[in-house]
Amino acid sequence: MLYYVQRDPNANTVVYELNQSAKGVLNEEEPVHVFWIRYAEGGERKELNYVQKKFAYGLNTKKLAKDNYELKFVCYNKLALHLRKAKDGNYHVYAKINGQEAVLERVFVRVEGGTFWVPNVLYVELRGKNAATGKPVTERFKP
Repeated sequence: MLYYVQRDPNANTVVYELNQSAKGVLNEEEPVHVFWIRYAEGGERKELNYVQKKFAYGLNTKKLAKDNYELKFVCYNKLALHLRKAKDGNYHVYAKINGQEAVLERVFVRVEGGTFWVPNVLYVELRGKNAATGKPVTERFKP
């Protein structure tokens, strides 16, 4: 798992994991696989449907260089994430959190009302660890 997204009032979680073959080769066309863990349905793992993938939780991916990709949520393209291979040989997703480069761990979206197509998002919270120090960092913003 690279990171996950949770929102209220929903108990389910959207997981973003590295998309590799059984031999450990990264899928360059779709380097991140996105799916649900449906806790409200006994913890069942389910694929995103077309609407969820294209309008809500999916990612637009752009290869920048070898082992370096820009990721943007289809629903919010102002937040640029970067999938890169680190010195430890593992891939991580990096984000600017409070002006610091951080390894992204969690995104939380506070929703109050609205509609399916236009939810009233009160704030988005990013949590991760500073890439240099490993110290926890958090940032909230109104999209």
